[in-house]
Amino acid sequence: MAFPKPFRFLAAFSIVLCFFLLFQSFRSSTPIAKPGGKQEHEADLKDANFEPTGEPGGKLWRADDYAADNPNSPRINATLLSLVRNQELNGMIQAMGDLERTWNHKFNYPWTFFNDVPFTDEFKIKTQAVTKAKCYYEIIPKEHWDVPPWINTALFEESALMLKEQKIQYADLVSYHQMCRWNSGMFYKHPALANTRYYWRVEPKVHFFCDVDYDVFRYMQDHNKTYGFTINLYDDPKSIPSLWPETEKFLAQHPEYLHKNNAMDWVTDKLRRPLHNENANGYSTCHFWSNFEIADMEFWRSKAYEDYFNHLDRAGGFFYERWGDAPVHSIGLGLFEDKSKIHWFRDIGYQHIPFFNCPNSPNCKGCQTGLLTDGEKFLFEEDCRPNWFKYVGKG
Repeated sequence: MAFPKPFRFLAAFSIVLCFFLLFQSFRSSTPIAKPGGKQEHEADLKDANFEPTGEPGGKLWRADDYAADNPNSPRINATLLSLVRNQELNGMIQAMGDLERTWNHKFNYPWTFFNDVPFTDEFKIKTQAVTKAKCYYEIIPKEHWDVPPWINTALFEESALMLKEQKIQYADLVSYHQMCRWNSGMFYKHPALANTRYYWRVEPKVHFFCDVDYDVFRYMQDHNKTYGFTINLYDDPKSIPSLWPETEKFLAQHPEYLHKNNAMDWVTDKLRRPLHNENANGYSTCHFWSNFEIADMEFWRSKAYEDYFNHLDRAGGFFYERWGDAPVHSIGLGLFEDKSKIHWFRDIGYQHIPFFNCPNSPNCKGCQTGLLTDGEKFLFEEDCRPNWFKYVGKG
């Protein structure tokens, strides 16, 4: 006996629905593809900042006797450091306000501002008003900032056009290339920093979210740390195609500089994003996002790093390509320093648009715990912290 047409339609729909539900169930249990094709379950992608976060272990210096006018305070030879233009005053005031509120009003470390032109009186008055600590306003020497004489201007202009066609940001701005070079290997040579060892880099418009109740510079010194970061990302390989080949040339000339406890695996990883490694000719492109860095300048002043920077500088990639200070610092640290001396400041909540470091801590407010970015979904692929944790750890 034939079933009426409505019943036949209903039966067919039911069968289709069953297959659809089975497909959805199967798809939800399939591992998520990691950038580069490696499979990984969704639970493994959980941000490390969801883990409860406290202060680092060991001896910590609290805010006792740190008054700005106390000449015998426990402060060490360290500064908050910013390369900033006069027109970035409002963004600098905002960033200063955040860091003063969360940390520096307790410790009163000085601020040192750098510019390639003189600071205006307005800039000086308004920034000094944000802090009780001393502020210093320094002009960068021309020989530290100007395009070096061995750079071919016509070749730079041609290279900049090619990079711009590849959508490399800021590629045609001479000042951006100058800034990257200065941050890579010039800033610590400034006479104003001659007697300063540690610095905390602060850029305009960044945000700080967590109360930090210990002296971070003392922590670096007491625990023999060279470098501290919050965010660890992949770079655009199109901006640095010859950086790793030039690094390999340098290593071939100076194998003695390679530290026994280096982070070479992190620097050259090709499992997670193989195309990045391929397009950067052997470099993973992983780097510490250097708009935040707390560091010991003695490393930059070391013979190994100075020789490395001078080799890169002569190669011309700061201008013919767009080598940034982040990959240059990161490769230098990854190769020439003991990786155990590099510290993830997981307890310092930080944002430089579009990325965050937001810990799971009652000391933090104003950011979403464990959120890497509030931007487009593809930005989540740029996180290289899992590689650092894999090869080095979370210390």
